[in-house]
Amino acid sequence: MRKNIQGGFTLIELVVVIVILGILAATALPKFIDLSSEAETAALQGVGGALSSASSINYAARLASSNAKGVAVATCLGADGLIQPTASASGYTLSGGATTAGEAATCVLTKGTSSINVVIIGS
Repeated sequence: MRKNIQGGFTLIELVVVIVILGILAATALPKFIDLSSEAETAALQGVGGALSSASSINYAARLASSNAKGVAVATCLGADGLIQPTASASGYTLSGGATTAGEAATCVLTKGTSSINVVIIGS
Protein backbone atom coordinates (compact mmCIF):
# COMPACT_ATOMS: atom_id res chain seq x y z
CA MET A 1 0.00 0.00 0.00
CA ARG A 2 1.18 3.44 -0.88
CA LYS A 3 0.12 6.52 0.98
CA ASN A 4 -0.46 9.68 -1.00
CA ILE A 5 1.23 12.48 0.92
CA GLN A 6 0.47 15.90 -0.43
CA GLY A 7 2.66 18.85 0.49
CA GLY A 8 1.46 22.40 0.83
CA PHE A 9 0.26 25.05 3.22
CA THR A 10 -2.91 24.90 5.19
CA LEU A 11 -5.44 27.69 4.98
CA ILE A 12 -4.59 28.81 8.51
CA GLU A 13 -0.88 29.14 7.66
CA LEU A 14 -1.68 31.25 4.62
CA VAL A 15 -3.98 33.53 6.63
CA VAL A 16 -1.33 33.99 9.33
CA VAL A 17 1.28 34.97 6.71
CA ILE A 18 -1.14 37.44 5.08
CA VAL A 19 -1.96 39.00 8.47
CA ILE A 20 1.75 39.38 9.30
CA LEU A 21 2.41 41.00 5.91
CA GLY A 22 -0.52 43.36 6.50
CA ILE A 23 0.84 44.41 9.89
CA LEU A 24 4.31 45.03 8.44
CA ALA A 25 2.85 47.08 5.59
CA ALA A 26 0.73 49.14 7.98
CA THR A 27 3.75 50.05 10.11
CA ALA A 28 6.17 50.72 7.23
CA LEU A 29 3.84 52.65 4.92
CA PRO A 30 3.63 55.92 6.94
CA LYS A 31 7.42 56.22 6.83
CA PHE A 32 7.39 56.29 3.03
CA ILE A 33 4.36 58.50 2.56
CA ASP A 34 5.86 61.69 4.01
CA LEU A 35 9.13 61.70 2.08
CA SER A 36 8.18 64.86 0.16
CA SER A 37 8.58 67.13 3.19
CA GLU A 38 11.96 65.58 4.00
CA ALA A 39 13.02 66.06 0.38
CA GLU A 40 11.92 69.71 0.49
CA THR A 41 13.95 70.28 3.66
CA ALA A 42 17.01 68.58 2.15
CA ALA A 43 16.74 70.69 -1.01
CA LEU A 44 16.39 73.82 1.12
CA GLN A 45 19.54 72.92 3.05
CA GLY A 46 21.38 72.26 -0.21
CA VAL A 47 20.46 75.64 -1.68
CA GLY A 48 21.32 77.31 1.64
CA GLY A 49 24.73 75.65 1.66
CA ALA A 50 25.34 76.70 -1.94
CA LEU A 51 24.43 80.32 -1.11
CA SER A 52 26.66 80.39 1.95
CA SER A 53 29.58 78.84 0.07
CA ALA A 54 29.12 81.15 -2.93
CA SER A 55 29.06 84.11 -0.57
CA SER A 56 32.38 83.07 0.97
CA ILE A 57 33.98 82.55 -2.44
CA ASN A 58 32.62 85.89 -3.66
CA TYR A 59 34.02 87.69 -0.61
CA ALA A 60 37.43 86.03 -1.06
CA ALA A 61 37.49 86.99 -4.76
CA ARG A 62 36.68 90.61 -3.97
CA LEU A 63 39.26 90.70 -1.19
CA ALA A 64 42.03 89.12 -3.28
CA SER A 65 41.43 91.17 -6.43
CA SER A 66 42.61 94.73 -6.78
CA ASN A 67 39.91 95.51 -9.35
CA ALA A 68 37.02 94.22 -7.20
CA LYS A 69 36.05 91.09 -9.11
CA GLY A 70 32.93 89.36 -7.92
CA VAL A 71 29.57 90.81 -6.98
CA ALA A 72 28.98 93.49 -4.38
CA VAL A 73 26.62 92.09 -1.75
CA ALA A 74 25.09 94.76 0.47
CA THR A 75 21.86 92.96 1.47
CA CYS A 76 20.66 89.41 1.89
CA LEU A 77 18.63 89.77 -1.28
CA GLY A 78 21.80 90.79 -3.14
CA ALA A 79 23.26 87.33 -2.45
CA ASP A 80 20.52 85.77 -4.59
CA GLY A 81 22.53 86.26 -7.78
CA LEU A 82 25.57 84.37 -6.49
CA ILE A 83 24.25 80.99 -7.65
CA GLN A 84 22.85 79.96 -11.03
CA PRO A 85 19.97 79.53 -11.47
CA THR A 86 19.17 82.11 -8.86
CA ALA A 87 17.37 81.00 -5.74
CA SER A 88 14.38 83.22 -6.53
CA ALA A 89 14.09 81.73 -10.03
CA SER A 90 13.89 78.29 -8.41
CA GLY A 91 11.05 79.31 -6.09
CA TYR A 92 13.11 80.15 -3.00
CA THR A 93 12.80 83.43 -1.10
CA LEU A 94 15.84 85.03 0.52
CA SER A 95 15.13 87.72 3.09
CA GLY A 96 16.98 89.64 5.74
CA GLY A 97 18.63 92.96 6.34
CA ALA A 98 21.75 94.72 5.20
CA THR A 99 25.20 93.20 5.28
CA THR A 100 28.48 94.93 6.04
CA ALA A 101 31.58 94.22 4.00
CA GLY A 102 33.56 91.46 5.66
CA GLU A 103 30.85 90.78 8.25
CA ALA A 104 28.59 87.75 8.40
CA ALA A 105 24.86 88.34 8.31
CA THR A 106 22.12 85.80 8.94
CA CYS A 107 19.51 85.66 6.18
CA VAL A 108 16.38 83.51 6.00
CA LEU A 109 15.90 81.18 3.03
CA THR A 110 12.31 80.01 2.55
CA LYS A 111 10.45 77.67 0.24
CA GLY A 112 6.88 76.66 0.92
CA THR A 113 6.45 76.20 4.65
CA SER A 114 10.12 75.41 5.35
CA SER A 115 12.81 77.93 6.15
CA ILE A 116 16.41 77.91 7.34
CA ASN A 117 19.00 80.49 8.35
CA VAL A 118 21.86 81.10 5.93
CA VAL A 119 25.06 82.96 6.73
CA ILE A 120 26.03 85.47 4.05
CA ILE A 121 29.25 87.49 4.07
CA GLY A 122 28.90 91.04 2.86
CA SER A 123 31.30 92.25 0.21
